[in-house]
Formats: sequence, C-alpha cells, structure tokens
Amino acid sequence: MTKPLWTLERVKQLYELPFNELLFQAQSIHRQHFKPDEIEFCTLLSIKTGTCPEDCAYCPQSGHYQTGLERENLLDVNEVITQAKLAKANGSKRFCMGAAWRNPPKKEFPKVLAMIKAVKDLGLETCVTLGMLDDEQAADLKTAGLDFYNHNLDTSPEFYQHIITTRTYQDRLDTLQRVRQAGIHVCCGGILGMGETRQDRMELLMQLANLPKPPESVPINKLIPIPGTPLAHQAPLDNFEFIRTIAVARLLMPQSVIRLSAGRENMSEEMQTLCFLAGANSIWLGEKLLTTPNNKQTSDEVLLKKLGIKGHQMKQTQHALPTTTTLAS
Repeated sequence: MTKPLWTLERVKQLYELPFNELLFQAQSIHRQHFKPDEIEFCTLLSIKTGTCPEDCAYCPQSGHYQTGLERENLLDVNEVITQAKLAKANGSKRFCMGAAWRNPPKKEFPKVLAMIKAVKDLGLETCVTLGMLDDEQAADLKTAGLDFYNHNLDTSPEFYQHIITTRTYQDRLDTLQRVRQAGIHVCCGGILGMGETRQDRMELLMQLANLPKPPESVPINKLIPIPGTPLAHQAPLDNFEFIRTIAVARLLMPQSVIRLSAGRENMSEEMQTLCFLAGANSIWLGEKLLTTPNNKQTSDEVLLKKLGIKGHQMKQTQHALPTTTTLAS
C-alpha cells in the first residue's frame, strides 16, 4: 500500500508553527509557482436555484429548510451568455455555473452542455457544479468543452456526517474520480467554521492533497450562517485559524490556485490581505455567490490597488455583475 504523501502528524506540525513563520513558508512556496502581484478573477452564476434534495446543513438552497429562498427554473442559455459577457468585461478569467441538483436531470442536461459551449466560445474558462455525475455525464461535459468541475468535499470524513446525510463522502470522491478520468480539471475545497475541530480541518486538507492529483483549484469558504439552516447560529471561526488553514493549504498544494471564497463580505481588508499573503490567489467577482452576499467589486478594486495586486484580465469595471454565489457545492 502506498504511503500517503501527507500524514496527520506532518500537517499538525505546519498548523502549530508560529504564525509569522507559517505565513513566511506559505508565501515562499507561493512565489515558486505564482506571481505575488497577480490574482485570478472568477464569476459564479446560479443557473438553477433552490429546492435541492440534499440536506447540506449550511445551504439556503436545500429543500429541507425554510430559508425564504424562492425556487427558480433553469436559466435560458441567452441569459447565461449575457451574464458571461458581462463577467468577462469586468475582468473574470473563469465563468462558473451552479445548479441546485443532486445530479443533473436528463431533460435539463443538454441545456447545460449548450451553456458550456456558448461560454467557451466567448473565450472564458468554463466551470460547472451540478452535483454527482456518472461516467457518461462526465464524458459529455468534457466533449462540450468544460474546463473545471466543482465538487467540494466540504469537511473531514469524520465530521461530514454531521453536515450532510443525503450523500456519502465516498459519493463525492467517486464523482471527483469520474471528472479526472474524463480529463476535466478538478475544483474542490471545503467550508470552515461549521463547528469542526482543527483536526477536521487538517484531515480535509489531507484528503485534498492526497488525492491521486491535487485539485487545480481549491475554494476555501468561511461559513455564512443562513437563517433557517441548522448552522444559522454557529459561532464564527477565529480569523487567525482561518488564515492558518489557507497557509497550510498552500504548503500542501503548492501548484493549486487557492480561492478565497464565501465569507469575504465580512472580512476586513487586513484579514483578506493576510489570506493573500498566506497563499490565496483567486477571488470571486460579483455581489452574490449563487445566493449569498459577496464583496462589492468597487471594494475589491480599492483593496487590490492598495496592495498592488492585479487580475489576469482586469478591464474597465461596468458594475452590474451577475446576482449569484452561495457556497459552491
């Protein structure tokens, strides 16, 4: 049996480094693979909102909870194209489309394939998050031109059962394997601050780093407690613990893009800056992430200008980005 690249003891040693030393090591390894003054911009659009049959405890789109979110049907491909053009004009490199499904319905799936082709034709990288996939669906997504598939592990295998009961951890790993086998890049991360322990956070990062190939894209979300969900009153995670986790993720996955994802709206400029110093090098643009708030683009522009950080495709802002992002599922 092949010994895992990362063990719990090795990851624990990183977590327990003095804060300044941890950030120094993370920034040092970051500079070996990425430019320190560049960041990747992405946009996330909810193409089908609400009434998801899964019971993810953090998610306002779950049909199991009363969150006041109204169900919306799958968007028309022309609306998706309009939003994708706007995202590109605002500087996004990748356009992500999320649907609140357990798995793609047979009737709707061809429409999603058409969206992928249309967005790809605009010169944007494409990403979707549609739930679990079978082999045929993964192959069809690849044929349509999909670049990335998002399917988060969310947390550690041990804590997972406290967050989701309608699909197993192995279900998620199986979908990731199908995505890889189809030749599609993997976007996979987790959510911090759901009541998990530090060991759970360590084991989540171990799971990601010890995959046959680490995800090319790793979104790290900070829980946004949503009224009506089981985690509505969850106490916030300590900011330094969140930053430590970003830094350890960078050290475990040096070549992955680490995306500072949900929760940025409530982060100070100083906290976001420390996350960038720790190795985060991608953010979502737009004032919503599926259904939860995100930073205003004007605020992002002000902060990044202060820091001397530029985006891959930064252009003149038009300030009307798609109204979408929840925790990418």
